[in-house]
Amino acid sequence: MNRFFLVARLRRSTAAIAVPRLEHGLLAVTTAALVGGGVARFLDAARLADLFWGLGTVSAVVPAVGWVLVALRRGHAGVDLIAVLALGGTLAVGEYLAGILIALMLATGRTLEDAAQRRASHDLRALLAHAPRSARRRTDEGVVRVPLREVAAGDALVVGPGEVVPVDGRVESAEAVLDESVLTGEPLQITRHRDEGARSGAVNAGGAFDLRATATEQDSTYAGIVRLAQQAGAESAPVVRLADRYAAWFLPLALATAALAWLVSGSPVRAVAVLVVATPCPMLLAAPVAVVSGLSRASRRGVVVRDGGALENLGRARSLLLDKTGTLTVGRPSVLDVVAAPGRVPTEVLRTAASLDQFSPHVLAQAIVDSARTRGLELSEPTEVTEEPGRGARGVVEGHGVFIGRDDDAARARPAWAKAVDNRALLDGATVAWLTVDEHLTGAVLLRDPLRRDAPHAVRRLRDAGIARLVMLTGDRAATAQEVAAVLGLDGVRAGLGPADKVAAVRDERRHAVTVMVGDGVNDAPALAAADIGVAMGARGSTASSEAADIVLTTDRVDRLADAVVIAQRSRRIAVQSALGGMLLSLAAMAAAALGLIQPAVGALLQECIDVAVILNALRALRAGRAEQVVLAPATEALVHRFAAEHDDLQDVLQAVRAAADRLSGVPEPSALASVEEAHRLITERLLPHEYAEEHQLYPALAPVLGGPESTATMSRAHTEIGRLSRRISTHLQLARVNGGLASEQLDDLRSCLYGLNTVLRLHFAQEEESYFSLAP
Repeated sequence: MNRFFLVARLRRSTAAIAVPRLEHGLLAVTTAALVGGGVARFLDAARLADLFWGLGTVSAVVPAVGWVLVALRRGHAGVDLIAVLALGGTLAVGEYLAGILIALMLATGRTLEDAAQRRASHDLRALLAHAPRSARRRTDEGVVRVPLREVAAGDALVVGPGEVVPVDGRVESAEAVLDESVLTGEPLQITRHRDEGARSGAVNAGGAFDLRATATEQDSTYAGIVRLAQQAGAESAPVVRLADRYAAWFLPLALATAALAWLVSGSPVRAVAVLVVATPCPMLLAAPVAVVSGLSRASRRGVVVRDGGALENLGRARSLLLDKTGTLTVGRPSVLDVVAAPGRVPTEVLRTAASLDQFSPHVLAQAIVDSARTRGLELSEPTEVTEEPGRGARGVVEGHGVFIGRDDDAARARPAWAKAVDNRALLDGATVAWLTVDEHLTGAVLLRDPLRRDAPHAVRRLRDAGIARLVMLTGDRAATAQEVAAVLGLDGVRAGLGPADKVAAVRDERRHAVTVMVGDGVNDAPALAAADIGVAMGARGSTASSEAADIVLTTDRVDRLADAVVIAQRSRRIAVQSALGGMLLSLAAMAAAALGLIQPAVGALLQECIDVAVILNALRALRAGRAEQVVLAPATEALVHRFAAEHDDLQDVLQAVRAAADRLSGVPEPSALASVEEAHRLITERLLPHEYAEEHQLYPALAPVLGGPESTATMSRAHTEIGRLSRRISTHLQLARVNGGLASEQLDDLRSCLYGLNTVLRLHFAQEEESYFSLAP
């Protein structure tokens, strides 16, 4: 840490301590002077009363002059100048009561602003206080505590119960229970299993666990967030610019009105009265309170904003550019479907593939293994495993030679089912991992980087918030990007872009509107820096993108950006409303004072009331607005998480339904009926109980939050259709048992029922995940 940074940090710390003490001291002095003078006046000691009030006024002049000089040194117009002139004017004309009231007004306003800022910035300061300072490193001599700066990537660390994860790393114990609420704002504990990543800043909510460091202190997630918070604290509030813009005409107007009142009436008291009611505390205090409150509100939603300028710009944004991978999509592949050759079962194909892939470091292999474990499949131990770079893995599973990966054998005659897999992969933008057992093509696993569940919901809310144009910028293929854009309803797609191309696209968009760029990778950092407002997906994004951004989403949810836009718009609206409202009230009071209707003392009391009113209005920005994301009750949130997990578990049921329908195409094989029977068993035992529980548990719990039972009526209608198709399939099976097999006249309708059920289920699942499951953090 260099000397300049230490000095700057020391100055900020000293200022943070000294300023509140000055303001609180001034409030105490002016209050005592006002009370002392009041008591003296009550005892008919007029000179003593004026002495108290005069001294109190003088005590406020010195710091007020200091505030004006500081503002002038920063290049601001110094709207506190009116307050200084008013204080000096009251002393000059002997209006000591008016002077002490102005002094008390300034002290009260400054103290209130300080209290609001401290409350509003609590979350950002908590980040700094939470930062770890040391780590426990495992060495040959045992576990020793070392300064965090000495930890290197690859070090073996131990994180004790209640301790903060010091650096980014990989869990090496069986599991680690972590509280990531400081990072994400979410109260739920997260369980990380062996070889899963753990982010610095999370708190160990379980027993001690081993951690293998994958980054140094400076390169870790939490360090980036802390640096961002420090920058946020060091930046001046943007509302000073707002106040100065209004002051450009308000300050000359106030001085001209005071001069005109003096000139016309010949009384300097009227000029002082005008200056007293023109004291611009509504501009200086109310607007900053609103914006700083907005910063606090955003941080509580998992959105760290670098400074108020970014928040103000976000409130004016009308164009939004989004990266695809890791922003609109999950950023890692997952299993889309499993297809089995005739006579094989999809679950066995997945189990065999995962058994071989469980020792492979490839990202696709990990996705296959994760899918098998999610479905509770028991994996076998492979032997003689070899990795073929660029192709796949080969080994022996349960005595059979198995290969999983690319099928580059052009000489192999493709069976009809394999050609159908190729076609589907092309249509869905998926990658295919082929499974061969004993050199026979046995099945295929289709993988794709899926959309985030909250992405459609986020896009819809951004539209509602006034974002007029949504465009995707991606380095991916055009066909894949177009598919994602079509599902989300975006206004445009620019695919195959490199970092320089993204920067050019951002600059082009900025010529038409205030532009936001959202990304998560190192390649997005230049584009984030080029945008009016750069937003980084900080939960899993790169440090480079976070450093280049104005806003960081610390929770892995893109819909929090919509929250940030709504908060920014509301905070800016309240800031402008507070400043303009206060000034309009001050202008009315100035007119009355110029006409001699308000004396300086009364004007000071009136201005105090105006200040309190507009500051209280500005504090509304701390509360949630109606357009923000609804907050679920804990019990409802638990239900949402339960049914979201069941959706994942039911993917094999959907695959079984589709596979059964495929078996009925062309000339059905004898095994086709068994495939339909198995699909029906899964529907009866697993799918229908899930749908019944949703209808009678989840939907009633969500109805009050969503506005009543009618809000879930469409989803309930889908449940009815799922039940109808299931009963129709059951009737076909009963007929087949009576007739000794499927009759030819049954095939078309049964196949239609199976395909129809598969389609309805996929659409129904997608709608629930977008509309309901995205509500839960």
